[in-house]
Formats: sequence, C-alpha cells, structure tokens
Amino acid sequence: MAVLQLVEQELLLFAAFWFLLGAIDEVAVDLCWIWLRLTGRACAGYVSREAAEAPLAGRAAVFIAAWQEEQVIGHTIHHALSVWKQAEFILYVGCYSNDPATVSAAMAGAGNDPRVRVVIHHNAGPTTKADCLNRLYTAVCDDERRYGYRFKSIVLHDSEDMVHPAELAVIDGALTEADFVQLPVWPEPQPNSPWVGGHYSDEFTESHAKSLVVRNALGAAIPAAGVACGFSREIMARIAGLRHAEGGPGPFASECLTEDYELGVLVRREGGRSVFLRARDADGKLVATRAYFPSRLEDAVRQKTRWIHGIAFQGWDRLGWDQGFADFWMALRDRRGPLTALVLGMGYILLLVEGVLGVFRLAGWHSQVVISSSLRTMLLLCFASFLWRALVRFVFTAREYGLAEGLRAVLRIPVANIITIMAGRRALARYIQTLRGEAITWDKTRHDVHPAHVSSRTGGVR
Repeated sequence: MAVLQLVEQELLLFAAFWFLLGAIDEVAVDLCWIWLRLTGRACAGYVSREAAEAPLAGRAAVFIAAWQEEQVIGHTIHHALSVWKQAEFILYVGCYSNDPATVSAAMAGAGNDPRVRVVIHHNAGPTTKADCLNRLYTAVCDDERRYGYRFKSIVLHDSEDMVHPAELAVIDGALTEADFVQLPVWPEPQPNSPWVGGHYSDEFTESHAKSLVVRNALGAAIPAAGVACGFSREIMARIAGLRHAEGGPGPFASECLTEDYELGVLVRREGGRSVFLRARDADGKLVATRAYFPSRLEDAVRQKTRWIHGIAFQGWDRLGWDQGFADFWMALRDRRGPLTALVLGMGYILLLVEGVLGVFRLAGWHSQVVISSSLRTMLLLCFASFLWRALVRFVFTAREYGLAEGLRAVLRIPVANIITIMAGRRALARYIQTLRGEAITWDKTRHDVHPAHVSSRTGGVR
C-alpha cells in the first residue's frame, strides 16, 4: 500500500502541474476572446442573399481529392452545382483509374455541367491526398495554358462536404485583400452517434468560434482546415515554386499527413495575409461547410491519429518554430496533442489508483495523506478551471446546436479525452515507424452518408 500511496502522490503532483499549465493557456485564450467580443471584433459579418449569388470577381478552381468515396462524392458535386449560382468556377475532382466506382459516382453527380472536370491520376490509388491535390494543380496549370486565362483563387474541399451557397462569394470577396481565407467547419449532428460523432461538434465549435478568432486577431498564422478555405492564385504559385525547388510536383507536400495545415502556415511565412472569417447569411445561418465526421470510435481515433502525427510530430520536423510571440504560442497549442494525451492518461491512471486506495480505506486501512498547501491550492485551481472549461464548452456548443447539445457537450468531455489518449499513443507509434523508414500512405476516413442526401430525404436542411 505504501508504494501505491507514493504513486498517488507523484501522479497528483504531475497531473496538477500540467493541468494547471494547460488551464492558464486556455484561460488566456478565453480572456482574449471576451475582450474581442466586448469590443465588437469577434462578431460575425453578414452576407445578403444578393451578394451570395453575385458573379465572382475572378475564376475559382475548387479542388476535391477522392479515393473510394463513391457513397458521397456524387452528392457533394450535385449539391455544390445546385447551390452555387455563379458560373465563374470549375470543380476539379481528382480520382484514380483503379477506383471506377468513385469515377462513376463523380460523373453521375456532375451530369452535363461544364463546371466540373474529373481528373484521373496517372498513378494507381491510393497515393496521398496531397499527391492527388498536386495532380489537380497540374490540371489547372494545363487549363490556364490551354485556354489563355488565369484563375483568381483555388478553393479546397473534401469529398464528403456540404458547401454553403454563399461560400464562393465570401471567399472571392475576402481574397481581394488577403492571400488565404479560412471559413468555419460545422460538424453535422448524428443521432446515431451522439457521443463519438457528437464530440466533433463541441471541439470544432469552440475552435472555429473562439480559438481561430483570437488567432486571427493576434495576427498569427491561420492553419488551413483543408475544407472551406481559399488561396489566391499568386500565393499558390509562390508556394509551388518553393516545392519545385525542393523537387516536389506542386504546392502540396506529398510526404505530409496534414498538407492543408502546413499550407496555411506557409502562406504567412511567404509574406501572405491570412484571414479567418465568420459570417452569417440572410437567414442567420453560419457560412460554413457541413459534414458528417466519424461516428465510430475506431474511425475517430484513426482520424485524430493522423492529425496529431501530421501537426505535432511532422509539423515540428518540417516547420520548426516561428520567432514571433503569437505564432510561437499558437504553434505550441497546435503541437500539444501528444503531451495532452500523456497528461490525460496519467490523470485517468490517478483516478484508478484513487479507486483502489478508496476500496482499501473502506475496508479499514488507515493512511495519512500528506498534501502540502501548494499542492492543495493547485488542485483547487484545477477543479475551478475544469468547471470553467465545462461552462465554456456548454456555452459555445449550445449557441450553435441548442441547449440539449450544450449539456451533452459537458458529458462528452470524457469521450473526447479517451479518443485523444488513444490517438496520441498511436500517433507516437506511427511517427516512430516513419523514422525507421516506413512509407506514409493515405490513411483516410471512409464516408458512407452525405448531409445533403439525408436532408433531401427528411425534407430540408437545418
């Protein structure tokens, strides 16, 4: 028992210190957001119905990389063509010759609309998402030479996205003064997966309604989410030039698991201006991309493993650290995934130890638990910070999804923690494997249902 009690003491110190440090970081972001809100700088803009349907100031190329997405790609294309009223865009869909089901679904979704180009990769799939996107970039360059025009912007989307009708207009307008613009991502609620699928709603809402708003105000680099983000043609050409000098085929890093995140950071490093933009349409709905996120535990862990591996481990290796305070602070926040998984894991081990010791105490074992005043203060602050975090999560989720989801957001905190712990462990293992020479492959998430298809069957879109 003495050994177990010693473990209890050490875990208390470890967990209290790191939880408190993380709480300071989060409260700092919260205070920044509150100040921005009070000064009116955190309020969303407004897009009229006329502006949402107005012609674009320049041509837009929309990239979608698709591998084994026959269940959703047709719905994505059909929905985009039906809600985007502009004629000044071309949807480039990257497919593979050894994936005929996806090719057929993409062509069916496009119909005879001239705004769609299905591009077949010359390599057999799957390669990587970045490699497929580079193939689309090559197709854009070929089209520009062939037809004698130049695109104004390049917009990125995933094969399962349900785009907002005003998206292209908002991105087009923002790119008159910026080189990169990121719009919010809005995870669709999933009644059949309120816990695993639902936790994405909590995390993305807090991130895209608070953290990125603060990041934008501080002037730090804005990471690209890979969806609902637009780049100026000039900045993409500049980054492509850097990649070509390194022997790469295009602006997307084929060896990187989070090529979109890296691309957003490179925009700032190349002197470009980045903007995170929140706006609401004439009906009051957020101009954001909607999608179903993984509903099964295994799929969620696999997806977050890729994010942690790419952002934390590869990001450190490939991007290093910026010198400015804001960029350095935000890079620390981006790369804390492995440490967060470790600290959370130790916290849950501490709960297990406390449970075992509690059983022995109930059985009559007496122990003298010595807790210093400093540790007691740290534990009280950790408890207070947890209550604050739960309140913040409730407020942000309830604002977008309603009170019921706000309450579930608090109850989903342990679910999110468990997924983070499992993903952090796997990400470290995968990173070690790549250090030993293992090739990086497209470890994608499979999508079986599209929000637009579900909405059409239920009579509308929320």
